[in-house]
Amino acid sequence: MTPRNKPAVYLLSLAYDDLKRLPGNVRRQMIVAIDGLEINSRPPKSKILEIKDETREIRRLRLGKWRIIYAVIDEQPIILGIRRRPPYDYQDIQRLLEDVDQ
Repeated sequence: MTPRNKPAVYLLSLAYDDLKRLPGNVRRQMIVAIDGLEINSRPPKSKILEIKDETREIRRLRLGKWRIIYAVIDEQPIILGIRRRPPYDYQDIQRLLEDVDQ
């Protein structure tokens, strides 16, 4: 067995709760997209979010009306949350990042 060179995707507990609350068809799409982040943490459809006073790389991946909000830290994708847009305005990202620091 060879060691894996690709980083695993980590879901914060709040993100896991978000995932569990999604309707079944959306949840399946999210799981596929999250699994894809293990292969490529910066897919072409993802976008870097400009967060004031934040030095870490925060990205969002759009899936229809849904967004996967995640950080890439040491090449490891860390899922912060899954939100519906609109009306989501990314105002809770600092609070979500507090869980990464713990």
